[in-house]
Amino acid sequence: MTFARFTIAYWCVLIAALLPLACAGLAKYGMMTTPRRQGGYDNNNPRGWLARQTDWRGRANAAQANTFEALPFFFAAVIIAHLLQAGQTSLDILALLFIVLRIAYIMMYIADLAQARSAIWALAMLVNIGILFSGYR
Repeated sequence: MTFARFTIAYWCVLIAALLPLACAGLAKYGMMTTPRRQGGYDNNNPRGWLARQTDWRGRANAAQANTFEALPFFFAAVIIAHLLQAGQTSLDILALLFIVLRIAYIMMYIADLAQARSAIWALAMLVNIGILFSGYR
């Protein structure tokens, strides 16, 4: 029996899928034990509660939304690169770079560093395009 190898790039797909959950966790951090009547986390209406957040919690929620938006292209780029038999080492490096950039993006978003955040977003998009074309011959 032959088993498919789970590449570093595929592990990066898993990490990317978990990043939005990390953003939501950050937005909720410290509010789970605060009563709802005092502005604490409302598990009966979690999206409404998140939508009402401001400052860094609101930015963490916005980072969550943007991170979800980035997933389809990244997932497709990694899969297409694998299907086109891209060089595994370069694909793994690009996928890891994408993850590092997306983590930095989240950090810049929460810290309210808009220019740095936008520059990192653009770099991550270029890396993702690089992933997509890494198997092109």
